[in-house]
Amino acid sequence: MESAIASASLALVPLKSRRVSSNFSSSSISALGSNLPCGKSRVLVRRPPVFVTRASVATDTEEVTFTKTAVIRIGTRGSPLALAQAHETRDKLIKSHPELAEEGAIQIVIIKTTGDKILSQPLADIGGKGLFTKEIDEALLNAEIDIAVHSMKDVPTYLPDKIILPCNLPREDVRDAFICLTSSSLAELPEGSTIGTASLRRKSQLLNRYPTLNVLENFRGNVQTRLRKLNEGVVQATLLALAGLKRLNMTEHVTSVLSIEDMLPAVAQGAIGIACRNDDEKMLNYLASLNHEDTRLAVACERAFLEKLEGSCRTPIAGYAQRNADGNCIFKALVASPNGTQVLETSREGPYAYGDMVKMGVDAGEELLSRAGPGFFSR
Repeated sequence: MESAIASASLALVPLKSRRVSSNFSSSSISALGSNLPCGKSRVLVRRPPVFVTRASVATDTEEVTFTKTAVIRIGTRGSPLALAQAHETRDKLIKSHPELAEEGAIQIVIIKTTGDKILSQPLADIGGKGLFTKEIDEALLNAEIDIAVHSMKDVPTYLPDKIILPCNLPREDVRDAFICLTSSSLAELPEGSTIGTASLRRKSQLLNRYPTLNVLENFRGNVQTRLRKLNEGVVQATLLALAGLKRLNMTEHVTSVLSIEDMLPAVAQGAIGIACRNDDEKMLNYLASLNHEDTRLAVACERAFLEKLEGSCRTPIAGYAQRNADGNCIFKALVASPNGTQVLETSREGPYAYGDMVKMGVDAGEELLSRAGPGFFSR
């Protein structure tokens, strides 16, 4: 089958079984609603090994063959964070449907995307966010996988025909983490210090508040790669999504956490989305049991804002929707010039309901488009 999942012989690599609670502490609370109660976060059934299908990857691991077809094949990228998110999805599926604990019932299929292959150029120069989903979408449409697990901030606002995103898992902490070996905060960094980030959103907000700092762009790679570059002295500091560090159990590297006021997060940051084919009733039923509605509505609001702005990796855009103490939605958004000289902000408040929240996102986008005017993002 001609696709990102090669037709070469497939090595099935058993992963060590892990407890759900090993990566998710009681402090991992959804920004838009409470997570599962601590006392209920553990999977009580004893889980057999789950097998990962690696395509075109040589391995010394002994090959294992199945005599039974998997019930669910989960498609994912191969980075440690992507796999942690696939494992979280697997664990939640097993907890909701204990029959899936049977050996071979769930397989994790690693798919290498164009965005994973090309690390030497900025994302904006090679096609933007869709580079992390294109090959996975193709595998889903070709029925090579049954569901696909994505970081929602990497998913374009458009979806291929016949693919839907009916499920979001409970959102993790949306804030950004400051990581530095020499200073405890951004404010303490000496003038001229270099911060590594591939995000124009982070770059523009950083330079707006701290114009004497330098930003090393195209600071790409997985979390481990970026931390290695920091330790090697390539940069003096970096910013990473706190959600990813929590999911990887790597919060010990965090120097401090930036407030929402200091660094508004990316649209859908901290949210995991699960896609399937629109005519696959079986998978739709499985995913319905996992969906966290508060997160789904917040992500819909933020993505409506992004879609109105036609946002891409070339445009510094941030947006965050959350439920306030009164139960309403508070949506904060901004656009910025890439050099950080101009930042335009707005906010909305309204009922925490799908139609109202999508309207808030669209309305905020229209306002900022009008205020920004032509050529704003090229400044």
